[in-house]
Parts: sequence; structure tokens; C-alpha cells
Amino acid sequence: MLVAVSALTLAGHSAPAEAAAACSGRLVKTVSFSTGELRIYKSRQYACAVAVAKKPGVRRAMFVSIQARGGRAAIDKGRFTRQAGPVTVYALNRCVRASGTVADKGGSTGWILC
Repeated sequence: MLVAVSALTLAGHSAPAEAAAACSGRLVKTVSFSTGELRIYKSRQYACAVAVAKKPGVRRAMFVSIQARGGRAAIDKGRFTRQAGPVTVYALNRCVRASGTVADKGGSTGWILC
């Protein structure tokens, strides 16, 4: 029983380190800015984005958005310590655009993956 509790405790601590990899697919674009990065991932049918802080730990305003051409944007915003997102849209044979901010600094992609 003690081993199981320890394993659960360790698993809980490793989750934030793996949080940036919450999107499935391959990393296709990274947009760096002074306070963090916007990362865009693509699988066959979906595109996913996260905004990741360069210095995690302090709670600050973050925002991430991704939109497939012709569709609505998927958005995550709030006050986070490490990242905003992941947000995912259906993007089979569609261009997407993404944007992200960390502490009022950010970047965007314009239309990509066309």
C-alpha cells in the first residue's frame, strides 16, 4: 500500500514537467517571444497549440488561441503558472492560425499548414 501511494505521489509531481507535451502529433512551429513560446502541433486531423512560460512558477496572465480557416477559434485564457492550453481544432486539409501571450507579451503565426 505504501508503494502505491508513493508511486501516485511521484506521478503527480512529474505531470507538470510533461504538461507542454499535452498536444498529440508533431511539433510543426515554435514562435518565441520575451516571456515564453507559442508551440503548434499537428496530427493528421487536428492542430493543437500551447503557450508556455519561459520561467514557470509565478502566476500570470496567459492566453492561447488556435483557429482553423472557416471555423471558430479554440481559446484558453487565465492566470497560470506554466502554460495556457492545450487547445485543439479539427484541421484536416485546412489552414490554421495561432496566437499566444504570457504576461502581455506574445506572438502569432498568421495562416500556416496550408
